[in-house]
Amino acid sequence: MANFIQQRIWDHIVLNSSESETEWLLKKGEANSLDLMTAFVAAPRFLSKRIIQVPDSEPTGFKVNGWSLVRLARVWLLTQLDASDRTEYVKNIETLFDTAEMNELVALYSALPLLAYPEQWLFRATDAVRSNMGFVFDAIALHNPYPERFFSEAAWNQLVLKTIFNDKPIHLIEGIDTRTNAELAITLSDFAHERWAAGRSVPPQVWRLVSPFLNDVLLADLKYLLESGIESNQKAAALAAFASGYPPADTLLSAYPELKKSVSSGALSWADLE
Repeated sequence: MANFIQQRIWDHIVLNSSESETEWLLKKGEANSLDLMTAFVAAPRFLSKRIIQVPDSEPTGFKVNGWSLVRLARVWLLTQLDASDRTEYVKNIETLFDTAEMNELVALYSALPLLAYPEQWLFRATDAVRSNMGFVFDAIALHNPYPERFFSEAAWNQLVLKTIFNDKPIHLIEGIDTRTNAELAITLSDFAHERWAAGRSVPPQVWRLVSPFLNDVLLADLKYLLESGIESNQKAAALAAFASGYPPADTLLSAYPELKKSVSSGALSWADLE
């Protein structure tokens, strides 16, 4: 899969760059590690700031639409580093991390799913979740398959919570539905109660993460949403109740026949709340 994505990245570069730009990249891609790392840093001097456009058919789990050409090219350059000597390879990547400015960090975190020795970068990845630099956080949290594959449950939950706290769209987190867990559901319920007590709202997408773990306590949250009179809350509660397979949730939803009909027919989905 990594080789396939690497080829797709190069295809996108060719479609979005000039002949001289692709020639420069090809030359640097064949250089030694030091020259290649230098090219990673110097890329903005030789490449345009063009925002790339890609076909709708780009690989699921590694979406690059909206990236700058420089960011994409930097990721590609990283995939050209010689990984045969683990010690040397790790040292080179760590050097880039240690000396990177913000845009270079964005490229490095974007490249994590394609780097060799993926477990080696776990500390770097979890550290990015704590970053106060929005672009750096987005690079690890959104459209990046690395956290889904390698984060522990605790680290994963922290990423999801930070995404919510930052008012970022959680549906852009890769694996958001496959890595749901009971601990996260409980934490999100507590978070919702804190928000409600302060007179604040909760993003409706939060409830897709609670749905698989419904119990009487969490069901009371859905009841609150349905009775709130807020359309987005009601839709979220209906979707969560229907998907849960929890009989009391079905009974609750039956009191709202129009919502139940919309969900069961597929007319209403989580995509409507994105």
